[in-house]
Amino acid sequence: MSAAVDISDVIVVGGGIVGSAIARALAGTKLSVTLLEARNDVGDGTSKANTALLHTGYDATPDTLESRLVARGYELLGAYAEQTGIPVEHTGALLVAWTDEELDALPALKEKAERNFYHRCEIVGADEVYRRVPDLGHGVLGGLTVPGESIICTWTTNLALATDAVARGARLMRGARVTGAVADDGRTTLQTTRGDVCGRWVINAAGLGADHLDAEFGHHRFAVTPRRGELLVFDKLARPMVPCIVLAVPSSRGKGVLVSPTIYGNVMVGPTSENLQDRTATGTSEEGFEFLVSKGRALMPSLFDEEITATYAGLRAAIDQDDYLIDINVAARYLLVGGIRSTGLTSGMAIAEYVTGLLDDAGLDVTERPDLPPPPKMPNLGDAYLRPYQDGERIAADSEYGRIICFCERVTAGELRDAFQSPIPPADLDGLRRRTRVMNGRCQGFYCGAHTKALLDAGGQAR
Repeated sequence: MSAAVDISDVIVVGGGIVGSAIARALAGTKLSVTLLEARNDVGDGTSKANTALLHTGYDATPDTLESRLVARGYELLGAYAEQTGIPVEHTGALLVAWTDEELDALPALKEKAERNFYHRCEIVGADEVYRRVPDLGHGVLGGLTVPGESIICTWTTNLALATDAVARGARLMRGARVTGAVADDGRTTLQTTRGDVCGRWVINAAGLGADHLDAEFGHHRFAVTPRRGELLVFDKLARPMVPCIVLAVPSSRGKGVLVSPTIYGNVMVGPTSENLQDRTATGTSEEGFEFLVSKGRALMPSLFDEEITATYAGLRAAIDQDDYLIDINVAARYLLVGGIRSTGLTSGMAIAEYVTGLLDDAGLDVTERPDLPPPPKMPNLGDAYLRPYQDGERIAADSEYGRIICFCERVTAGELRDAFQSPIPPADLDGLRRRTRVMNGRCQGFYCGAHTKALLDAGGQAR
């Protein structure tokens, strides 16, 4: 075994939204924190590819841990987004009933929302549904409004939480995949692809790998099933057709697909739901594409007259139970955060709060330090807010914000430079995409790809 590094009070495994939120919360105390991420960047796993909705929790299973933490996370992340500049649009959502079965289900869904302490849902008739979303296909019978549902930038959320953790003193190690764990003398040594890391406590927020790490601590209580969700992304010209999130009413045939605006000015349709064995299978499929076109065309036929500019897929860490699996083993100084699924985007900060409480009960001093730095100010990636290329004062002060590199997404040289100079700079082109939107537009990098790669190779200094 190689020589161990300094002992951290807490090692958090997993740099997705949940792990980054936990590291941020604990780094705000006197505890020393190390955040391990197996990939080359934070947020490069499940957290980067989802429907990017800020959920009210109206449809969660009542009286579960998930329902409590989603509702609390909605409050926490909403406030944090205002502090940091994470773009959010409060578009609201509309569940649309197309059959008598779906129409009859609306009162129960409204009651379920109220059991989750969300009291703003309203059942509306077909005329009101079409008034709100005129481009829906024929045959709508009614709907249920959810005014608080919102769209958010999942990339910026993850990066803000990780950046905040680092600013508070957490040590971030990227490219550090855990390969083994050895407990000895009140501490655990995690063997990683970047060497051994020692900690007094280990928090497992490893997502798709959470069951493997759990087994290193002697547990065999769950198995992760990678569940692939594929989505279609439409050109920005389609955005006026989808003013709010359009959801299918859950029925005996399942939850169906959604049609939603994105924070970047596009429209997306999806996701599929396919259980796989391969935990790396993030490629899209012909079957998934055909399924989404079929289902989406039935919801909004005219949308499919617009151009599809991209498809993508993400893997959710599904487990064989209907609630979060968060459990602490005080004797082993080990805490599992598993089975979080897609709601982790909304609930991440509440999960961190809950985990902090469990550690407090276990005897750790988790008192927040009085000298915390202010939250980071994140670059705006949302089309509803002022972008650098539109900001005359900013361009006058620094002409690089007026020099556009990516014309599809209006990304400037100044934004690319800022990404490279940030506390957690990108390690590859995908990381640069998530920080700036470069190469994410209509041409998918055909025009700006070579220039952008040259910038990456030169660490942001090429001109």
